[in-house]
Amino acid sequence: QVQLVESGGGLVQAGGSLSVSCAASGSIFSINAMGWYRQAPGKQRALVATITSGGSTNYADSVKGRFTISRDNAKNTMYLQMSSLKPEDTAVYYCNANGTFRTPFLRYFEVWGQGTLVAVSS
Repeated sequence: QVQLVESGGGLVQAGGSLSVSCAASGSIFSINAMGWYRQAPGKQRALVATITSGGSTNYADSVKGRFTISRDNAKNTMYLQMSSLKPEDTAVYYCNANGTFRTPFLRYFEVWGQGTLVAVSS
């Protein structure tokens, strides 16, 4: 009933910038928190940043000062602007969202996107 579609990502040189976005669609009533997570080869999925519906943000220490998370509530879309990228930022980036959707009754959802690859070359 709710889907997340990521776009952006790709290959960039170290020190460069890249943006990814995540659009939610479906019978959405409201979206609470949204977040970006990443999974590097051989590692567990880890938090990158989260943002509440009110705009409060939280970042992993490794990306503070380099990444900026934002969202457009009217478009049900979240963004991640990444700068000063490092090879260790290479990973598949996943978006996550939770909230309520209509069935027609309101029900809770939590969904993940399919992931988008960000590769940073040295």
